[in-house]
Amino acid sequence: MESAWSTQNPIPAALMQPSKWLPLYEEFVTKNASSVGQVESALRSLTYIIPGRYRDSEISSECVHSGVQLLSLYHDSLVSRVISRLPSTRRRPTPSPHARYTKYWTSHSSLYQKIALTLQMVQYTELLWEMTARRRGEKVRWRAIILIEAAKAICRLLLLRLTNSRPLVSPPLPEREVDPRSFEEEDSDWNGMQTPSSDRSSELCWTMPRTGLSLPSLPDADDLSNYLISKVLTADDIKPPKALLHRVTGQGQFAEILYILRPVIYALAMQRYGRNKRSWRPWLIGFGMEYGCRQLAKSDLRERVVGGLRGLTGLEREELRKRGWAMGWWFMRGPFYENITKSWLNNLTDRMKGKPLLDLVSSVIEDYEYLWDNYYFSTATL
Repeated sequence: MESAWSTQNPIPAALMQPSKWLPLYEEFVTKNASSVGQVESALRSLTYIIPGRYRDSEISSECVHSGVQLLSLYHDSLVSRVISRLPSTRRRPTPSPHARYTKYWTSHSSLYQKIALTLQMVQYTELLWEMTARRRGEKVRWRAIILIEAAKAICRLLLLRLTNSRPLVSPPLPEREVDPRSFEEEDSDWNGMQTPSSDRSSELCWTMPRTGLSLPSLPDADDLSNYLISKVLTADDIKPPKALLHRVTGQGQFAEILYILRPVIYALAMQRYGRNKRSWRPWLIGFGMEYGCRQLAKSDLRERVVGGLRGLTGLEREELRKRGWAMGWWFMRGPFYENITKSWLNNLTDRMKGKPLLDLVSSVIEDYEYLWDNYYFSTATL
């Protein structure tokens, strides 16, 4: 009977067994990582233009956005797992300092991986939880906001402890940086016996039959300088992963803890004084704490690190740059947004209306004003 059913049923036998769906899906994702990433980007872009256009559309849009983010997080882990399984004889991609650092802690501490994963999942769904709580009233909404911010702060304090008082990086998990399919294509194009074509000779290498080691082919004469520069090792390349961030002590540790607790204190201030959207108290408290933490951290680095701020690693400079750009979101919060930014945006959208392409941009900005006006996490950065 089984054979008769399998011959008549057009559905593959593997799909009839739910236990085999997940391995098939994982194989599909790892073999089509680039295409999957494009689909994820398209779905995210779609959720950017839905809010405000239809009744209750913000919840459905945020459900899609949160789902895509969580699925992308799962895809990142799959791709990272495939790359880690590459044989030592095969050329491996050069990871970024962020990937090296986060990969080190996730592979050496299962607790770090679990806490960082929990933190990412909370961040990806926080706005959806706020939207759901808002339907039950403002009191429930602010309780949910404070609870979420407290949970994130606890996770970050634990990560600070697990990394021996090293500053947090954003995101705390390694991101997808390469497509494993590219390495499979290289292997299929070159099997050690074929003669490579002239246009791909610079991308292939020769594998010695006895040792299995690979010798890279010579680069093109016109691209010699770029080839040599790409082979130069920097100080960060030879440092162990955990040395990519200096430990913080004293003033620097206090600044990092205060930076972690700032969202909780700001949310509590908003709950107490936020009924009046034009009240500057919560905004001054939150902005003052974040700016003060940044200055304290910089001062501590100047005193402790050899060479001051010039002696920072690439990962430290990148994280400082991220935190600096994140401070720009204070222009979209509280009374600064209500008194200054909102009127400026309204004037800008009025000028864009009726013009090709710019009219579409203005409509998207107007749709997002609903989120900026009504939801706390729409402008959250930590």
